[in-house]
Amino acid sequence: MRQPLRILETSSSLPQHADVVVIGGGIIGVFAAYYMARRGLSVAVVEKGHVGAEQSSRNWGWCRQQNRDARELPMATRSLQLWEQFGADTGEDTGFNRHGLLYLSDDDEEIERWARWREFAKTAGVTTHMLSSREATERGRATGRVWKGGVFSPSDGTADPARAAPAVAAALMKLGGSVRQNCAARGIELEGGRVSGVVTEVGTIKTRTAVLAGGAWASSFCRQLGIRFPLATVRQAIVRMAPMEQRLPDALTTARVAVTRRSDNSYILAISGRGRVDPTAQLMRFAPQFVPMFAKRWRNVFPGGLEGLRWGHETLARWKLDEPTPMERARILDPTPDPAGVRETHRRALALLPALREASIASAWAGYIDSTPDGVPGIGEVPEVPGFIVAAGFSGHGFGIGPGAGHLIADLVTGAEPVFDPAPFRPGRFNRSAWGKVADF
Repeated sequence: MRQPLRILETSSSLPQHADVVVIGGGIIGVFAAYYMARRGLSVAVVEKGHVGAEQSSRNWGWCRQQNRDARELPMATRSLQLWEQFGADTGEDTGFNRHGLLYLSDDDEEIERWARWREFAKTAGVTTHMLSSREATERGRATGRVWKGGVFSPSDGTADPARAAPAVAAALMKLGGSVRQNCAARGIELEGGRVSGVVTEVGTIKTRTAVLAGGAWASSFCRQLGIRFPLATVRQAIVRMAPMEQRLPDALTTARVAVTRRSDNSYILAISGRGRVDPTAQLMRFAPQFVPMFAKRWRNVFPGGLEGLRWGHETLARWKLDEPTPMERARILDPTPDPAGVRETHRRALALLPALREASIASAWAGYIDSTPDGVPGIGEVPEVPGFIVAAGFSGHGFGIGPGAGHLIADLVTGAEPVFDPAPFRPGRFNRSAWGKVADF
């Protein structure tokens, strides 16, 4: 069981009309809806389970610029500003805190790579402090060992995944936005090739714009419209240690393990990039595009089991709009954490921070990280289906950049000057040809 998720009381009714319907109540979907509502649009969010119950509450909670892909860095920088601004504007508590992130290493090549990234980051106005051996050892004194070097990114921080998405949804409802939980979107209605409505399990909302922020479900949902959007999901385990008296670093990562403090002084443990890839029909369909990424990560990505088939989020099936869909049979993706991964994560964390031996394991869980072939999300309208905007494939980075992604989506929907260049996130970049109804589906 995870740290308890804040469960919202939301509407039991469904609006007949909305300027925009957002499919998915994760961090991306609710921030997009919030920023659109602030601009005066009527917005309806439909969530098949509970707001924030899937990957948005199953991640580390890191909100970082450090080591971001160059394409994502502007979004990450803007997101940090928006995290702060959201709290000030709404009074809602996401747990956001810029306490800095600490990276420690004994690998000369890794340290050199961080140094190169710092030089690039300077051109974007991002402050990163390279740490000497003495400085790294002092900042990492809780480890009780000497380090060759490290990085401290003072303007980065964390938010609380158990509180963040529900807090944004609560702010949205105060603005008059509609949020309906336990309501799966089954598909899209079209008139003249353009979005005209979103069909849910309890009725249809007439709209001219639909935003798909469906996380691990996005590719199978796109398939219903004949849209090719390649995703592979990685099942990652996370361990939560019970609260303890001794204060350890707020957010520390090494090549071996990462540790993040929560507000109740419990600690979240994870291994960066480590996970299981469950074989599914969708994985086989897109495997050629993901081979390069998985080949680079072969030390941390392992073959999975039947979990992916059991949950059904990577199905290639076509479903009917007047019958229950796989999303109604699996309202909240709650995969079993890999026992070997839990044990290894715990072992590495105890070796890194001996003080953790004072605490017991409070819980362990897993989530599905929706990944694109290049590790950067797809955000944008599908030209062949006007009014249909995809925002998915955040590849484990989505929580921290949720506000920036939501702001960009609002810009695209309203025709405002984008807060940063949307071109690098164009979903169609994954296809050899332009968007379209792909014949081999």
